Amino acid sequence: MNPILSFLLMLTLSAASSCDSNFRHRERVTEAVLRVLHEQTAAWNRGDLEGFVQGYAESDSLRFASGGNVSYGWQGLLARYRKSYPNRAAMGTLAFTELDVDVLAPDAALVFGRWQLQRPHDAPWGYFTLIFRRTEEGWRIVHDHTSAAR
Repeated sequence: MNPILSFLLMLTLSAASSCDSNFRHRERVTEAVLRVLHEQTAAWNRGDLEGFVQGYAESDSLRFASGGNVSYGWQGLLARYRKSYPNRAAMGTLAFTELDVDVLAPDAALVFGRWQLQRPHDAPWGYFTLIFRRTEEGWRIVHDHTSAAR
């Protein structure tokens, strides 16, 4: 076979293999991130705030922005959720929809989605943007910007 053709064939096969590997990686990251969100909704819907916040990085640099306020740290996040949702009735039933996962790097992903609570007297909802990082504990949220619709 012509050496140039052999080289081009090898280059093409290498590029195809790389693309396939990249696609599989993105697929695995997306599945891992969606699993965290599924585990969060399951914890929320059984009234387990501590279980819900396990989806966040247990770090002082964790940032949560919502309602014109910004808080930092995992403990601060848990305290904020406990104050806002003091009992099971206040928590309602949570659903995440319209989820769009964008893998940014081997250890980072951006998620956009919609949240909705169903409670006996209302059904608040809004959108969120999350940045996930792969940590020693697995994929965790490191930045959360959540808005409520009016």
